[in-house]
Amino acid sequence: MNAAGFRRLLQQAGLLSHQQRSLLIEFLRPALGLDQVCEAIDGARSAPLCCPGCGNSRHYRHGIVRGLQRYRCRACGRTFSALTGTPLARLRHRSKWLDYLKDMLDSRSVRAAAVRIGVHRNTSFRWRHRFLDGVRLDQPERLIGIAEADEMFILESQKGSRRLDRPARKRGGHARTRGISREHDCILVARDRGGQTCSCVTGRAAVTVRQLHRHLLPLLDPDVLLVTDGHVAYRTFAREAGIAHAFVNLRTGERMRGAVHVQNVNAYHQRLRSWLSRFHGVASRYLPNYLGWRWALDEGRIGAPDHLLRTAIGLFHIQ
Repeated sequence: MNAAGFRRLLQQAGLLSHQQRSLLIEFLRPALGLDQVCEAIDGARSAPLCCPGCGNSRHYRHGIVRGLQRYRCRACGRTFSALTGTPLARLRHRSKWLDYLKDMLDSRSVRAAAVRIGVHRNTSFRWRHRFLDGVRLDQPERLIGIAEADEMFILESQKGSRRLDRPARKRGGHARTRGISREHDCILVARDRGGQTCSCVTGRAAVTVRQLHRHLLPLLDPDVLLVTDGHVAYRTFAREAGIAHAFVNLRTGERMRGAVHVQNVNAYHQRLRSWLSRFHGVASRYLPNYLGWRWALDEGRIGAPDHLLRTAIGLFHIQ
């Protein structure tokens, strides 16, 4: 539409009735949602785009596809956009992404979010884990000062699997043996006194020294003081890694010895366990995604849908 025609349209907008204005706003809502998504994607780019095929930075504009600028590489001729190579590539209904991300910030279930924004439940499930695929990688690079580490255990789940490698359990069920066993997923959480938190799934059963070297050591600053419970694996790990270590003996009732305690990480365990309960069982294969989701929500780190969108596509890293 040319400028003169648009001005005439704006002049006539004042003649609309209340019902007509409501219908017009509802009609424009998808277009506005798409514009907001595209602005969030383009506004988050801090470095020039490079071709995902050959890595060349020389390209030119090659049309617009679903509101997003497309480019063609001058070296290899491949076309790409800002979403190419990200977990969100080839996902449709972009105009509804921000509404869906708002539901994720509210921790809605797959079905509740699908009903609210008007998509199929399978689409809702696919979107959840495409968005979380990037969110789970957004963790602090280093824990400094005093860092607490402890593990929590939840019953392993093969929810959604077509083939089980064990007998089915009714409504989640219980482990066949008492105590911690191979039927439990081990979630290791490390948190410094500044609130920076890293979490990961180390495997089944109790954590081992080898797993601590693999998952915990890269996260710790060389000058950190690691505080844990009295588990022998932590003491062996700290001695082999040359890290300062202090522990509280929970078996004897010791909870705190000055600044030596694991109350911060245990409080995070409690928040995580309470939050996971609303989903009525999380499949073990998707557990790392939920850990990243919980860290994004913890203490309001991410409070806006566009912020979560930038984190999901890896264009923005939260400090």
